[in-house]
Amino acid sequence: MIKNLVIVESPAKAKTIEKFLGNDYKVMSSYGHIRDLKKKAFSIDVDDNFKPSYEVPVEKKELVEQLKKTAEQAETVWLASDEDREGEAISWHLFIVLKLDPKRTKRIVFHEITKNAILEAIKHPREIDTNLVNAQQARRVLDRIVGFELSPVLWKRVKPALSAGRVQSVAVRLIVEREREINAYTIQSAYKVTAQFFVLDADGKKVTINAELNKRFENKKDAETFLNDCANAQFKIEDITKKPVKRSPASPFTTSTLQQEAARKLGFSVSRTMTIAQHLYESGFITYMRTDSVNLSSLALGTCKEEIIKLVGEKYVKTRQYTTHSKGAQEAHEAIRPTFVSNETIEGTVQEKKLYDLIWKRTIASQMADAKMEDTIATIGIGGKEEKFIATGSIVIFDGFLRVYRESFDDEIEQDTEAKLPPLTIGKDLVQKSVTAAQRFTQHPPRYTEASLVRKLEELGIGRPSTYAPTISTIQQRSYVQKSNIDGTERSYNILELKKGQISDMDKTEITGTEKGKLLPTDIGIVVNDFLMANFPEIMDYNFTANVEQDFDKIAAGKAEWTKLMNNFYKSFHPLVDKSINTKGEHKVGERMLGNDPKTEKPVYVKIGKFGPVLQLGAVEDKEKPTFAPLPKGISMDTVTLEMALDAFKLPRLLGQQDGKDLIVGIGRFGPFVRLGNTFVSVPETIDPMDITMEEGLALLQAKKEAAVKKQIKIFAEDPDLQILNGRFGPYISYKKENYKIPKNMDPVNLTLEDCHHIIETPKKAKSIRSSQKRKATAKKK
Repeated sequence: MIKNLVIVESPAKAKTIEKFLGNDYKVMSSYGHIRDLKKKAFSIDVDDNFKPSYEVPVEKKELVEQLKKTAEQAETVWLASDEDREGEAISWHLFIVLKLDPKRTKRIVFHEITKNAILEAIKHPREIDTNLVNAQQARRVLDRIVGFELSPVLWKRVKPALSAGRVQSVAVRLIVEREREINAYTIQSAYKVTAQFFVLDADGKKVTINAELNKRFENKKDAETFLNDCANAQFKIEDITKKPVKRSPASPFTTSTLQQEAARKLGFSVSRTMTIAQHLYESGFITYMRTDSVNLSSLALGTCKEEIIKLVGEKYVKTRQYTTHSKGAQEAHEAIRPTFVSNETIEGTVQEKKLYDLIWKRTIASQMADAKMEDTIATIGIGGKEEKFIATGSIVIFDGFLRVYRESFDDEIEQDTEAKLPPLTIGKDLVQKSVTAAQRFTQHPPRYTEASLVRKLEELGIGRPSTYAPTISTIQQRSYVQKSNIDGTERSYNILELKKGQISDMDKTEITGTEKGKLLPTDIGIVVNDFLMANFPEIMDYNFTANVEQDFDKIAAGKAEWTKLMNNFYKSFHPLVDKSINTKGEHKVGERMLGNDPKTEKPVYVKIGKFGPVLQLGAVEDKEKPTFAPLPKGISMDTVTLEMALDAFKLPRLLGQQDGKDLIVGIGRFGPFVRLGNTFVSVPETIDPMDITMEEGLALLQAKKEAAVKKQIKIFAEDPDLQILNGRFGPYISYKKENYKIPKNMDPVNLTLEDCHHIIETPKKAKSIRSSQKRKATAKKK
């Protein structure tokens, strides 16, 4: 008989815990939830107080049998899933499905996977918290209602195979609104004036200081007039202000701040960060990684102090306890930190080491002294003019927490050091080296990155630590949002420079608008967002979504009944679904008329087609069938114009004839192409399909033909379906749309037809033998 069975949700976690417990304990994993709402059914009985219908998925049935059998043999079963609501629900489902005896079942939780934490949890077991379970059920049921009732509306009104979600739809709304804000933004320019002056430093050496004018000029004429005034002006220091500046360290990591920092400093996606953090937690390296809290335990504070003294001395210590400001922050009791602060490094993958290093530095820095600096601001007069030049400098007096966090702030420290001003005195004359007026442009609001979207969701109170990563992954998987790099465009700008009494006028060019890893809405994302905003404003309201999260928190605290929340929501939501699905519109959702073709006078539309956004020339009800064209690359349904659409309809275009066949350039689902008979080849991005010549088209076809010849190693006249080809991973046999690997000890050039068929048949025979053995084993087991 087994004395103790410990059930956790992860095999990695089970492996780590097993190291700390003796032979009296057997640790098994449930591999997450062992049951959930039925996948393809609504699974919510609205008439029976929103009772959910759960099922054990087929792939989990064998595992459940193993867990049940082992639990029956154990004296005590310890349910040790994570301490958040999801973990509590996992334990509850285990208790129900395994039919555990309450007298022999105990629930334990811990914030870190260490021996002390595990043993301490076993000393203080508790019962399953039904309030936390109900909060998780409420979220699951509400999201199922929204998803299952809204999706059919989208299928009918927008496009088949679409889906909607409560938090995901609001996240898409944020991205769509930001993109429209950017499209509506008007860029303005102004002239920024900077100057360089010669002064003597403490050693009597001539040094240069930089200063910026406290005013910008709207146009070139005003900037040029100002530079002319500066040609013979006297420059004198009118005022010097010095002020001490204190910089305090950031609080230890929460889930959202870790996701943001890892994205900025390490380039990790939100989901990647959470996967790596999960590994670190399950390996016992860090505390629980889904938390709103910035608190540190007294033990952690003490060990941080010891480590700082050991590394840099006692003057760098400043023990702090941070306060959590996030509403409803109760997912865990401590911030994310190393379980053992004395471990500056760990064993693991390169990415695990990088993330651990970031967590270690942030934790240590949070308990270190403030950095002390001194800022110097010198005001420089210009021969009695109203405008003033301002020179600024800063020196680090005491580096404090920056001593440890230097890797993250290297650039900033170097910049501060370089900006140090030489000794200056009020009334001192300065010698002008140069004055420059450079044309500068305003920038549109920044697009969201994964990190900045997490920050915005947290600001609005939408979602909780466990929802950020799946939300951002889901909206990308559903193709409502895509992560893209945006190529910059060339822009000219003007520079006026006063040097040695002469003004030079130069026009230069720069690349502007380059963006990396930004979240952009797709056309289908924009259409779905607009439809939901028009028909389900409550679901899309930021305050509603945030208030729902607060309701979940009340349920978790035992201050609200989850079924009442469902009932109140469903009463207002379901009638909107009925109304929307039964409403017939004149046009399909997202369809927009751009104008009329001046040649044919036919209407031109942009709409969502079967395979995505398309342009349509002509109306459906016309005798002549309408023609269609894909949207030009880089153009959205929101920004396409009639002129752009008419250009798209200029294709297909006849380039000429070759061997009695038409050579045509056209555009399809996957972009522009050239076709000769039944042979197609894509037109590269470097060639404009509207300008491509016949010679260029034939060259593309010839290049494709030559590539195909290089790919083909051997063909057999007696069996045309069989070829030996060269692929990415080496030679292989292609036969009737199936590929077969050639053994390394065989020369593909010398293979006979019989050899090829032998290679093809070998895996089939092996598969047949395995299937036969499996059937016999199953029959024997029955």
